[in-house]
Amino acid sequence: MKALESFHPAVREWFLKHFPAPTEPQAQAWPAIKEGQHTLIAAPTGSGKTLAAFLSAIDDLVWKATAGELGDETHVVYVSPLKALSNDIQINLQQPLSGIQQNLEAAGTAARRDSHAGAHRRHAGERSRGHDEEAAAHHRHHP
Repeated sequence: MKALESFHPAVREWFLKHFPAPTEPQAQAWPAIKEGQHTLIAAPTGSGKTLAAFLSAIDDLVWKATAGELGDETHVVYVSPLKALSNDIQINLQQPLSGIQQNLEAAGTAARRDSHAGAHRRHAGERSRGHDEEAAAHHRHHP
């Protein structure tokens, strides 16, 4: 599984528990993506293109988190056609994240964020709630 060699053990373990091997598009894409190359994956529907992109990004985040270097900021932007969005999130994001988190916990490895993350999230939540209340009040006064 040469394509998976650079993946974090928890990510690699999750993948191999769910799939017998990378598909050809995944096997070709992952080394290029890991080298930081701009990579276009052109392959038929169902060949694992989306998981190739998601899992590579998740792997980078897992490495940063386990090293305590994952800041509370946007690291990945993924654009999905609306028709595929629900499937992409459930199958290619939520399921891998849940399984990888279980693998990290089983190995006694914690995924850590930087120490400023919690305060930033709390502050952003306060701003968000205030903005929502302000927008609701504006809507009531200006239908």
